[in-house]
Amino acid sequence: MKLKQRAVLLVILLVIFIFTKVFLIDNLDTSAANREDQRAFHRMMASLRVELDPRLEHTLQSPWEIAAQWVVPREVYPEETPELGAIMHAMATKKIIKADVGYKGTQLKALLILEGGQKVVFKPKRYSRDYVVEGEPYAGYDRHNAEVAAFHLDRILGFRRAPLVVGRFVNLRTEIKPVATEQLLSTFLTLGNNTCFYGKCYYCRETEPACADGDLMEGSVTLWLPDVWPLQKHRHPWGRTYREGKLARWEYDDSYCDAVKKTSPYDSGPRLLDIVDTAVFDYLIGNADRHHYESFQDDEGASMLILLDNAKSFGNPTLDERSILAPLYQCCIIRVSTWNRLNYLKNGVLKSALKSAMAHDPISPVLSDSHLEAMDQRLLSILATVKQCTDQFGTDTVLVEDRMTLSHL
Repeated sequence: MKLKQRAVLLVILLVIFIFTKVFLIDNLDTSAANREDQRAFHRMMASLRVELDPRLEHTLQSPWEIAAQWVVPREVYPEETPELGAIMHAMATKKIIKADVGYKGTQLKALLILEGGQKVVFKPKRYSRDYVVEGEPYAGYDRHNAEVAAFHLDRILGFRRAPLVVGRFVNLRTEIKPVATEQLLSTFLTLGNNTCFYGKCYYCRETEPACADGDLMEGSVTLWLPDVWPLQKHRHPWGRTYREGKLARWEYDDSYCDAVKKTSPYDSGPRLLDIVDTAVFDYLIGNADRHHYESFQDDEGASMLILLDNAKSFGNPTLDERSILAPLYQCCIIRVSTWNRLNYLKNGVLKSALKSAMAHDPISPVLSDSHLEAMDQRLLSILATVKQCTDQFGTDTVLVEDRMTLSHL
């Protein structure tokens, strides 16, 4: 064989070797990533049930200090949380030392300060568990139990972007009124034998108070994020107009995602994938009301989309509002880790996992079976939507690797 032919043959063999090596490495990396996803899922399932226990072992810190140290730009709490039960127990039982009207918004809430100086947001019960909210998917009052369920779904999906939430019973006469501000106290009234309050908010009305059963009121408490992590509010690119006869651009323009991808912070970084994750999360819980969202301030698109205010969820188990999934089916991208987790949760695993996760909450049962079953059905719709995307654009385009090393110092 001539020298020139040998050289050509060697070059061809070298190219084949390089491509083979790259292919094998890629496959090994993907396989390793998938194995880590599976291990993470099993770790989550093993620690699913959170018993509310006041004991804090291996630390001299308060529950509030531990929870504050958990927060980093991409997580509200870490994967391993042996102290979670103690923190939630403190949220559900610590003495209330001050009560005030909630921060500005459309829905009734109260801002409580617990012993040790920790702020929490209290949302009162307005509906029974089996009450069906008719009308638009964002209709009705806030659902306190939805906040509890959404927090545990956030754990199950492995997002860890929702503030801690737990159910709590409060005695309005003995726990709230003695420490209430004048502004909150002025909204209290008695209807029959029940103590009620209507608070201060955009839709708060004296004619529509939240009432306790006697003096005892069921609700949820959400842990306030540390003040060292100020929030920045953003308009959701797939937000609704809330005006009859006026559609948002995404509702009539199938190429809308292309425009979103050209604007900051969706043109780079993790934010667009966070939007898609949130669409999956919101579709599962039936939340069509995420017109805005929060991230940490001055993050330049690098911090997470924080899953705050999930109370307009679990209103109607028979309503599957597909438009919530618009970021997914218009952009046709999703994180590989999210895709893997969703697949692990099919065949009834999601319903079982969520039911188990919420079993020890003080207001258990948190959801009716109809809502749990609806989530299993919605999961199948999400998987089918991703399948349509991969059939059209290919797996490599739709399933996006976006894994960040997270640290809790």
